[in-house]
Amino acid sequence: MDDLMAELDRRLAAADAALAADYRGDRGVRQPIHTVYVPADRYDVRTVDDWGAQARAALDEYAASAADLAKIVAADLTDDVYERVRAKLEREPIEDLRIDFEDGYGNRPDDEEDAAAIAAAEALAAGPRTPYHGLRIKSLEAPTRRRGVRTLDLFLEHLGAVDDGFVITLPKVTSVEQVEAMVLVLETLEQKYGVRRLSFEIQVETPQAILGADGTALIARMVKAGGERVTGLHYGTYDYSASLGVAAAYQSMEHPVADHAKDVMQLAAAGTGVFVSDGSTNVLPVGDAVHDAWRLHFRLVRRSLARGIYQGWDMHPAQLPTRFAATYLFYREGYDEAAQRLRAYLGDGESGYLDEPATAVALAGFVLRGIECGAIETTEFDTAALARLARRAVSEG
Repeated sequence: MDDLMAELDRRLAAADAALAADYRGDRGVRQPIHTVYVPADRYDVRTVDDWGAQARAALDEYAASAADLAKIVAADLTDDVYERVRAKLEREPIEDLRIDFEDGYGNRPDDEEDAAAIAAAEALAAGPRTPYHGLRIKSLEAPTRRRGVRTLDLFLEHLGAVDDGFVITLPKVTSVEQVEAMVLVLETLEQKYGVRRLSFEIQVETPQAILGADGTALIARMVKAGGERVTGLHYGTYDYSASLGVAAAYQSMEHPVADHAKDVMQLAAAGTGVFVSDGSTNVLPVGDAVHDAWRLHFRLVRRSLARGIYQGWDMHPAQLPTRFAATYLFYREGYDEAAQRLRAYLGDGESGYLDEPATAVALAGFVLRGIECGAIETTEFDTAALARLARRAVSEG
């Protein structure tokens, strides 16, 4: 048998090494529950505080109590959840901020975008930083390639220090070669400015990212091409839907074409440590549409969470109350059962489930996510122990 095992080790050595390299596992860091996009010309040092203030004002005007908000979103929202939402809007209204130089900013004269890039970088350097933050540049498609790289260059020149929370979003990716080109751009800028390794997210907004001309799922090859620099896959609701010919009235995060794209994204990201983010809804809670927009947003957030997608985009301050309310309710409703199943798995109780190790990983991850975003607190489980069970290298707690 020793000879057989030695032969198996020899034959499978390359496959073992490839598996370890391509599927690195959890990165050991907190995933933000949302990404907020702010057009570059509207961003300054007050933006984060302003978004929190506007979100609280929306609650004051349209849902001044838990009962008010519960009636609007048709969910069992307790006073505790409501107060947690308000506290979150005070303490940390934005978990992930992206200063947008792409669709939210548009095409401007070069001198205008140059000035905006410098001003935004200086404001980010001076202002309060959210746990995650960065910018979305224009794509590496031929018409916008130089502009996107120039904006990133100027931004880094005037930002100064780059911390662990800094991330760049690369939109409208259509080829593996664009991802390889982005790696080259980042390597060049790291050397130029002497900054730490730069990371980026791939924005899935084109059908080419999901299905290449050769019939393969290019998004998986893109993740591999970017290596450890790729930290996220973000679904672009409207560009992707429009590219497939979906009429504007039916473009949505829950359209079948959106679900298919996100299924492929989740498959490509599984086991790699790359976060998957859902997209946005363009139905904004403003004017007479606040209640309807809140109902829709609340439902869409809950739907994403149930699908195992723990992050999405928010485009307006008044979307923050329903983002946090839906997320907090999701974790609080699921905590008791998750805790019971974890206790049983660890040999400290019983449940009606015979859970496998993979499910225990998911249960620990669920509880840990709930703690990290502020939905729950528990003294029953140590966060470091949860992180180990969830197969995280490190937990930010």
